[in-house]
Amino acid sequence: MSEVLVTGGAGYIGSHMCVELLQTGHDVTVVDSLENGSRGALDAVQRITGRRVDFLQADLRNREALEALFAQHDFHAVLHFAGLKAVGESVQQPLRYYDNNVSGTLVLLETMARHDVHRLVFSSSATVYGMPEAMPITETCATDPINPYGRTKHHIEQILEDLAASSPDWRIALLRYFNPVGAHSSGDLGEDPQGIPNNLMPYIAQVAVGRRERLQVYGNDYPTPDGTGVRDYIHVVDLVQGHLRALDHLGAAAGCHVFNLGTGNGHSVLEMIAAFERASERKIPFDIVARRPGDAAVSYADPRRAARELGWQAQLDLDAMCRDTWRWQSRHPQGFAD
Repeated sequence: MSEVLVTGGAGYIGSHMCVELLQTGHDVTVVDSLENGSRGALDAVQRITGRRVDFLQADLRNREALEALFAQHDFHAVLHFAGLKAVGESVQQPLRYYDNNVSGTLVLLETMARHDVHRLVFSSSATVYGMPEAMPITETCATDPINPYGRTKHHIEQILEDLAASSPDWRIALLRYFNPVGAHSSGDLGEDPQGIPNNLMPYIAQVAVGRRERLQVYGNDYPTPDGTGVRDYIHVVDLVQGHLRALDHLGAAAGCHVFNLGTGNGHSVLEMIAAFERASERKIPFDIVARRPGDAAVSYADPRRAARELGWQAQLDLDAMCRDTWRWQSRHPQGFAD
C-alpha cells in the first residue's frame, strides 16, 4: 500500500482518519502543530491499530520543516485536515485564520508540487454554503460563506480549483462536511476540544460526564418542529470512510471534484439532547437562550453525488453517534488528559 501524509492528524477527524488508513494497509505520516491536536490521540491510534504513525510536530507555514519532511518520504497522497476551525473565534481573529488556514495550505501545495505529489483530499466544510434558502443542500448550491472560518475554506477551494485547472497532473477532492460527531467504537479515541467546546455534541457529553453544569440552547423559536435548529450530524467513522473512497476515486479521476459528506437527515438540538440522554442514561440540564446571529434554522445535505460517484453513504445512525460519544467521554472524562 501507499504512504500517505495526514496534516492535522493528531486532531479529532485526522486521528480517526489515521485509524482507517492504517487498518487498510497504508503507511501514515502525520504533521500537526498540536494547537488543536493531541499526542494522546496518536497514542490511541497506535493502541487501536497496533501500528505507529511517523509524527512531525510542525506548523504548515514552516517551509523548511515541510521541505525536509517531503524529502524524507515518498508520499502517494495528502489528506489535509490541518487548520483553525472555531467560527466565533474566526470572527474575533480573522487575520489569524486567514494566515493559518490559507497561508499554511499554500505552503503545503507548493511543497507538494516541488515533490511531484499531486493527489489531495481536502477537509472543507458546509459553512461554504452560507445560508442557503432551499434544502437539501447540493454541491451545485451557491457558495456564500458568512464568517471568516467559512471564507478561508472557500478561498482554499478556489485555489484548489485553479490549481487543478492549471495542470492535468492534479487530482483533488473537496469534501464538504456537515456536522461530524461520534467516536471510535473502542472508546479510546474521540473528540477532545481545547477549552470550551464550540460544537453541540462535545458540550452535551461534557455536561453528561459532569465537566460542565448546563447546556445553552440557542433559540427555540425557529420554524422547525420543536423550534430548535436542525442540523445534519454524521458519525466521524462514516466521514473518514468517505475520505478513503474519495482517495480511491482520485486514482481514475483527474481534476477537482466536490462532494458533500452528510447523512441527508436533520436532527434538532432537542432531539440530540434526548438521544444523548438515552445513550448515557443521564439527564442533560439546559437553558434556552437567545439565538446566535448567523445561525440557520435548518441545514442538511443532499449526499447523493457521493453515493453515485464514490459508492459511499453514511451507515451509522444517531443512536450510534451518541452511544460511541458517551463510551469515549465516560471512559475519559477529562479527554486525553486522563
